[in-house]
Amino acid sequence: MSHTTPPMKDGISPSRIYLEKLNNQPESLLAFLCQKFPHISPDEWQTRFDGGDIWGDIGGEMTGGVTPLMAETPYVHGRTIYYYRTLQDEIAVPFDYHILFENDEFMVVDKPHFLAVTPSGSYVKQTLLTRLKADTGNADLSPIHRLDRETAGLILISKNVATRHQYQALFAHHAITKVYHAIATVNHNLTMPMDIRLHLERGEPFYVMRVNADKSANTHTHIDILAVKGDLAKYELRPTTGKLHQLRVHLNHLGIPICHDPYYPTVRHKPKDDFTKPLQLLAKHLVFNDPITGERWEFTSRQNLDLGRACPLQHE
Repeated sequence: MSHTTPPMKDGISPSRIYLEKLNNQPESLLAFLCQKFPHISPDEWQTRFDGGDIWGDIGGEMTGGVTPLMAETPYVHGRTIYYYRTLQDEIAVPFDYHILFENDEFMVVDKPHFLAVTPSGSYVKQTLLTRLKADTGNADLSPIHRLDRETAGLILISKNVATRHQYQALFAHHAITKVYHAIATVNHNLTMPMDIRLHLERGEPFYVMRVNADKSANTHTHIDILAVKGDLAKYELRPTTGKLHQLRVHLNHLGIPICHDPYYPTVRHKPKDDFTKPLQLLAKHLVFNDPITGERWEFTSRQNLDLGRACPLQHE
């Protein structure tokens, strides 16, 4: 039996590779994959072939779809193959998500700290998207916006490919209100509420951001204080732009880095199985008008940052 696309496996959608015309064309798909991904052993690739984890349209022009392939299948440029990403000994994240709402078009998910949204780097199965796909059986799920692995709270997930662009446009046109809570130190030299506008760009190492004071602002956040206890405060953050790490860099720039931030002001790597001291940043509210029905939606995370317990995260 052939498929138009390979089926989802344990919530993982396959990655796709177009076979280009190469000067030194490998004889087989096994040889090609070993050449393209030298960090993966030939034995591991053979195991994936044996397990039916490599698919493609190499079966012939008349098959009308893709089927599992064998290691010795010839490399034919112009065709497409698919493979499932796997990681050996991926560390389990011991926290789960909660679906707060869903309809035919989208779902709103309350994400825990330490759970990456999409597969990348050291995370494949231990991601929100993979878990959602596995639990719902819907391979078309896709996040509409970004939420850091370290950040907890609300994220909007599209369920329908046909209408996805309409919800993406909400963010592109700044037609959605996102409200975050954060716990950080108090800087009595700052006057609240305030607006901060900075130019952010990639820093060093490449996965952090830095401020470039010589360029015009490309980010904006409105900041206010909700509560103060001792040297700590709970801040309300309302960004109108969505750059990587924007809120974390903005508060750090003001001299009030968010509690337990592993990147700002300095990068401090923790073991991947250390789930203590979560970043005290929470995507608390989402508000928008539905681009299809016009209905106004307002969602609030069930999680809460508690000033009174040395920055732990609690459920209300």
